[in-house]
Amino acid sequence: MRVDDTMKLLLGTFVRPSEETGTGQARIEAVYGYLVRHDRGLVLLDTGLGEGDPDTEAWYRPRRLPLQQALANCGISLEDVAVVVNCHLHFDHCGGNPLLAGKPVVCQRQELETAQAGDYTMEHLVDHPGATYELLDAEAEIWPGVHVIPTPGHVDGHQSLVLQCHDGSVVLAGQSHDTASAWSADVLAASASVLGHVEPLPAAPAWMDRLLAFDPKRVLFAHDAAVWEPS
Repeated sequence: MRVDDTMKLLLGTFVRPSEETGTGQARIEAVYGYLVRHDRGLVLLDTGLGEGDPDTEAWYRPRRLPLQQALANCGISLEDVAVVVNCHLHFDHCGGNPLLAGKPVVCQRQELETAQAGDYTMEHLVDHPGATYELLDAEAEIWPGVHVIPTPGHVDGHQSLVLQCHDGSVVLAGQSHDTASAWSADVLAASASVLGHVEPLPAAPAWMDRLLAFDPKRVLFAHDAAVWEPS
């Protein structure tokens, strides 16, 4: 793999209501998936916006780009995908999973149990015919150079993907951070003592050190088109 072997897929947009933004104003957010070319085949991180119930549709007002179309824009078909990784199982990240029935879906066991317990996501996107899960209880290297790292925060079962490429590492952060600037803030928080700052200091998530140990050259996000690169 090379750093440039990762392709961003725009899978739709939705309107995050003012009640959720913390700014007093609504915000339009994009939904991105990522396609990774590996010697063993194609890895797909996240599959887009699924159909919600009427209340959810009215609340977020999503506009979808079908997964088939997003893949076709890259010259890829559904059949070409070898394995799916969901950063988590909210409806805006696993919406296309039923289209990939029979393909292995990698997620944390805790995340699937939470999703199946109800009042969390859209059940028809999780327990659909042909759903095939490969469950993890911790970090795992699912293919050579393809690392799944638990990154709890947005939800307890959240996970991110790290790709160790020939020319550097890429972090597909999912929704570990909503924005590149939030990631940047945590990078600085994790480095605060090295930079010479003294307590009291902001705390970065415990798993930031694990992601930074890969010395990422590029970090990409589920809801932000910006790309973080080290200064």
